[in-house]
Amino acid sequence: MAQQLTAQRVTLISLGVDDLERSATFYEALGWQATEELLAVRFYRLKGLMLGLIGVDALATDQGRPGAGLGTGAMTLARNYRSPAEVDTAFAAAVAAGATVLKRPEQVHWGGYSGYFADPDSHVWEIAHNPFWPLDADGYLAGEHG
Repeated sequence: MAQQLTAQRVTLISLGVDDLERSATFYEALGWQATEELLAVRFYRLKGLMLGLIGVDALATDQGRPGAGLGTGAMTLARNYRSPAEVDTAFAAAVAAGATVLKRPEQVHWGGYSGYFADPDSHVWEIAHNPFWPLDADGYLAGEHG
């Protein structure tokens, strides 16, 4: 019998970066620790997936599009926190590490609290408190959302 593939999953998110060392320094300032460091890529183990930082030219070549001008900002990565106060703390840490403020945290129309920043390569992150998505003891989505 053929093994059934799980359709709704992500195992790796790769972010194309202009300067690998600068980007790695930014994420380290946020408390992230690389679990694998290769010449052209840094991998960060997350619960159930990896985040990779890779030179934008190397990423285009790996995609079979050498020389392609890869863009950023058309997608948002997000981290949820237990309270607006935790959002403010995480947001301040990102700004201190060199993030560009896109939207300071505020109460939002859907009932939560969130703000947006861009990393040194303009990858957009949302830092949010969503009262409708409870988090487990480790800070991951719990219950039917996790």
